[in-house]
Amino acid sequence: MKDREVGQMRVEREQWGKIPLLHVATEENFEKQVPVVFFLHGHTSAKEHNLHYAYNLAEKGLRVILPDALLHGERSEEIDDVQITLRFWEIVLTSLEELKELKEEAVERGFATEGKIGVAGTSMGGITTLGALKLYPWIDVAAVMMGAPGYVQLAKAQIKQYESKGFTLPMTAEEREKIFATLEYVDLTKHQQTLKQRPLFFWHGEQDLTVPFAPTHNFYEAIRADYQEVPNRLHFMREANAGHAVSREGMLASVDWLADHLNVSMKF
Repeated sequence: MKDREVGQMRVEREQWGKIPLLHVATEENFEKQVPVVFFLHGHTSAKEHNLHYAYNLAEKGLRVILPDALLHGERSEEIDDVQITLRFWEIVLTSLEELKELKEEAVERGFATEGKIGVAGTSMGGITTLGALKLYPWIDVAAVMMGAPGYVQLAKAQIKQYESKGFTLPMTAEEREKIFATLEYVDLTKHQQTLKQRPLFFWHGEQDLTVPFAPTHNFYEAIRADYQEVPNRLHFMREANAGHAVSREGMLASVDWLADHLNVSMKF
């Protein structure tokens, strides 16, 4: 069987506003208006670590924007792993704000068009993607690898874990409640109606000890009724022996999901 011809890949290191990013598309599509995917990396990772997703997505005719999150990649600061972990939710909330800025910039540059915008991410990026679905109706398709929609539940579990290790969190009880109130606003488990049957793909390993499998799968089960009329728009791919690392099969399935749904007319 003859191999499918693929155009030359183009990867540009750019800065949109204050956000450093990688901009990936085939040379043929780079200046065209084609579907856009914003791909968000994980905690302590960086934009370059997801180039394998970007390559496969671009190969299917999509444009991919991979930003560095606050305190990551080119935005790293001289802080240790404990400090960056304690700022996890600050990073997620900042990424949610910056996603809106990136989308507006993509529209201004003539890259993005209504009905052709996807968001995806791994781990922290998947968590951010689920919060973005609550905030932004312009997201047409999403793929979440090792993400969790229950922001409040996850934050409380993280605090409990930190304290069990002997860490003292630098916040009062009142400050904690304010954080929980902020997270509740973007907690998709409390606002599942905002999904509005948009195509949503999950991948999760059942042995994941970093972002537990059960809460995410429980959410999937909870929203299945909302997708009864369009069951092909919701999919959960589980792998029994996988931990906190997406398999090649999971990566390729997420790519196919985004490409298949962004290359059709999205009407909701």
